[in-house]
Amino acid sequence: MDKILAAAQAIATARRNRNALAALADEIAPNDEAEGYLIQRAVHDLLLPNTGSLVGYKIGCTSPVMQRYLDIPHPCGGGVFERGVHDSGVSLRCGDYVRVGVECEIAVRLARDLAPSEEPFTAEWVAEAIDAYHPAIEIVDDRYVKWETMGAPTLVADDFFAAGCVLGKPVARLRAPDLLKVAGRALINGSEAGHGTGADVLGHPHNALAWLANHLAAEGKGLHSGQIVLTGSLVKTMWLNAGDHVTMELDGLGKVEAAFA
Repeated sequence: MDKILAAAQAIATARRNRNALAALADEIAPNDEAEGYLIQRAVHDLLLPNTGSLVGYKIGCTSPVMQRYLDIPHPCGGGVFERGVHDSGVSLRCGDYVRVGVECEIAVRLARDLAPSEEPFTAEWVAEAIDAYHPAIEIVDDRYVKWETMGAPTLVADDFFAAGCVLGKPVARLRAPDLLKVAGRALINGSEAGHGTGADVLGHPHNALAWLANHLAAEGKGLHSGQIVLTGSLVKTMWLNAGDHVTMELDGLGKVEAAFA
């Protein structure tokens, strides 16, 4: 069996069954992140009946706090799927995840396509393609026996912890505050669990979006009008317990809430 497909099937099976993934066998484990992204594409194809269509992307490891936490010094991308996108106020089941966590993010929704032929992309270029921003909760899932030993290529192959998102109301780009100065606070059951600013996300969230557009262009892929991009967490991941209520407040962008029953 093709190595890429065999690795993708192992990951997809673990995700469908909500089983913690142990390290992939040496003969199918990705040798580098480029191979990890090839496996990720195959995982997406296998999971489409469960997840619905690809509606955007998440970017991980865009802030110093997350790069230190994961010991990975550069951004990594993963998919966002139709059935994983929720509106603020949603109640979700902890049992639908292996070990659910949340992150505080600024999400963008695109007004137009960013075609691979347009690269190299800059922060200024991609900013003009944004329709609106959303305050967002990224939902992550620690679906590993021990993520610290998995290695970045395998984490990339499995969408880099991605498990969906909760979006607050959109704020049109032209009415949005300066993202550098947007302060975000993460509240768990009403108590602050972390805080950060837009400047923590690769210096500016638009830098993260440009990274993603260039990364996809290198694979001959583009971003599309209407897609959502989660630009990266302003805070360290917070792992939840059943019954937790999560609120993310982003100055000038509003707030977003979810309960995890």
